[in-house]
Amino acid sequence: MNKPAVLDEKVKRYESLLRKALSAFEVAPQENSHLKKVSDDFSLMARSYYEDGLIFMRGGDPVNALACFSYGHAWLDAGVRLGVFKATDGNLFTI
Repeated sequence: MNKPAVLDEKVKRYESLLRKALSAFEVAPQENSHLKKVSDDFSLMARSYYEDGLIFMRGGDPVNALACFSYGHAWLDAGVRLGVFKATDGNLFTI
C-alpha cells in the first residue's frame, strides 16, 4: 500500500522543481511579436507564483505554498507546450 504524501516534502520538491524550471527555458518568439508578449506574461506569472510561494513558506502556510509552486510550474509547462518557450529537460517539463 502506498504511503500518503508528506506535505512538507512535497512543498520542498515542488519549490525546487519550479526554481530549476525558471532557469531552464528560453523565450522562443521574436521580439515585438504577439507571442513574445504571451511568453513575457507566462514567465511573469511563473515568477510571481514562485515569489508568493516563498512568502507562504516563510509564513508557515505550506498548503498555499504548494499551490503557488504548482501553478507557477504549470505556466511554464504550458508555455513549453504552446511553443513560446524552448526547453530540453524532460524532467522539468512535459516535452
